[in-house]
Amino acid sequence: MKQYVQTMMESGVTKFTVSNPVSKTSLYKKITAEKKQNGFQIAKYTEKQVFHENVSAADLADALTLLAEGKFRQINGFAPKGEHILLISKKGACKYSVKQSATAVKQTETHNRKKEYLLPEGEIIPPLVDMGIFTAEGKVVASMYRKYKQINRFLEMIDDELREKTPETLNVIDFGCGKSYLTFILYYYLTQVRGIHAEIIGLDLKADVIEKCNAAAKKYGYEGLRFELGDINGYTAPFDVDMVVTLHACDTATDHALFNALSWGAKMIFSVPCCQHELNGQLAPKELTLLSRYGIVGERFCALATDAIRANLLEYCGYKTQLLEFIELDHTPKNVLIRAVKRPITPKAVKERSLAEVKQAMDAFGFEPTLYRLLGL
Repeated sequence: MKQYVQTMMESGVTKFTVSNPVSKTSLYKKITAEKKQNGFQIAKYTEKQVFHENVSAADLADALTLLAEGKFRQINGFAPKGEHILLISKKGACKYSVKQSATAVKQTETHNRKKEYLLPEGEIIPPLVDMGIFTAEGKVVASMYRKYKQINRFLEMIDDELREKTPETLNVIDFGCGKSYLTFILYYYLTQVRGIHAEIIGLDLKADVIEKCNAAAKKYGYEGLRFELGDINGYTAPFDVDMVVTLHACDTATDHALFNALSWGAKMIFSVPCCQHELNGQLAPKELTLLSRYGIVGERFCALATDAIRANLLEYCGYKTQLLEFIELDHTPKNVLIRAVKRPITPKAVKERSLAEVKQAMDAFGFEPTLYRLLGL
C-alpha cells in the first residue's frame, strides 16, 4: 500500500480520502489527508469525533499506511490532472487506476469546486447512497446533482452558526421530519463533520414513517438519532433544546413550530416554510388593492409577507433573524429559509421597531397571523 501512496504523491495528489472500513466496528470510519503549507493534515473520523494530526510530506506515506493497511478497502487521491484510485480486496490485493480523459481539466475544475462542499464526493455517506444521490463509491449521481447542492446549501446555513464556536453537545428537534433523509444527513454532519455529540429527535404524525426512520437510524448506527410520533402543536421536549429545524411544515404548522422553539428558548432556529395560505385568505388591503386583484400576485405577496412577519416576530422575541435563499429561484418558488439565532441582549429599539412593523402590515392588509396570536401580542 505504501508504494501506491508514494506514487500518488509523486503525481501531485494534494488530498487523500481513505474509506470503506473492513469492519463495522472499526474505530475510524474514514480518514482524510489534505496538503497544507508545511505538510499534510490528517483527519481521523470516529462515529462521534474527529482527531487531527499534522505530518510532513515525507512521513505521510508511512502514516497513512499505518492507519489504513488491513483496516480500509479504498484510497482516493485527488491531483490537478486526475483522480487516483486504490482498491484493496479482502485478501489484500491492490488494484490501482487513474482517471484520465480528454475532459480531465474540466473534471479537475469540477472536483475542486465540489471539495469545498461540507459533504464532498469520495466519502461513503450511507443516507446519501440510499437516497440515490451518491453511488456506492461516494460519487454524485449526475441527475441528482441539484439535490446534492441543495443539501449542502442547507448545511452551509447551519455551519455558518457553528463555525466560530462548535459546541460539544447539541440537542435538536426536527418538526415534521417526514420520510426525508435530511434529518439523517444533519445528524451525520453534526457528529462526523463537526464532531459534536448530538441528540436529535424527529417528529412526524405518521406511525409507518416513524417506524421506518427508526429502523434506518439503527441500520446506520446513529445512536443519538430517534424518531417519535408527535404533533408540532404542544409537543413537550425531553431535554433542553438547542436547535429547532422545521422543513416544509405546511402553512400554520410552521408558526406552531416557531412558537414551540421560542417557548423553549432554543438557541438556533432553521425553518423552510411551505404553503403559506393563511394570509392569502385574509388579504384585504386598504390602499394597495392592486396586490389583491390578481390571484397569483396576491398569493406570492402573502407568502413573502408571511415570512417577513415571522422574521420580525422572531426579532421581537430576541433573535437575530435572516431570510435566506435556500436554493436557486429557477428550481422552486419555495426557496426561503428562516435562520434565527438567539441574541445575548436585544436592544429595546429593535424590539419596538420589529413589532411596530408587524402591526403596520396587519393594519394595512387585514392580516391576523397565527404566530402573532400564539405569542399573545
